[in-house]
Amino acid sequence: MAHGVSGTVHVPAEHAEHEHPGERTYIKVAIVLAIITVIEVAIYYLNLPHGLLVTLLLFFSAIKFGTVVGYFMHLKFDDRRLLYIFAGGLLLAFVILLALYALFHYHPIAYARDLL
Repeated sequence: MAHGVSGTVHVPAEHAEHEHPGERTYIKVAIVLAIITVIEVAIYYLNLPHGLLVTLLLFFSAIKFGTVVGYFMHLKFDDRRLLYIFAGGLLLAFVILLALYALFHYHPIAYARDLL
């Protein structure tokens, strides 16, 4: 760190502290998460087709995941590379889920078919 003429310490911009949100912001985030959870429960009781139900629940779960990671794990305020790691993991999990669904739905295993 470099000392200025007045004796104060100057912190480079990339190392500057960021202000974390206050208590009010966390309460708002908790309310949003609760509302999304209520929507998910309501969607379950709408008797939607299975594919649409799963798609909607996965969509809302991804929104909740992003919100929790962004605010409660402070990734919204940290280096963007950390956000990319979490988002990449979520995307990878989603792609694997879709691949497994396609594999088992379109190419069922003979012995698994007998169990149904």
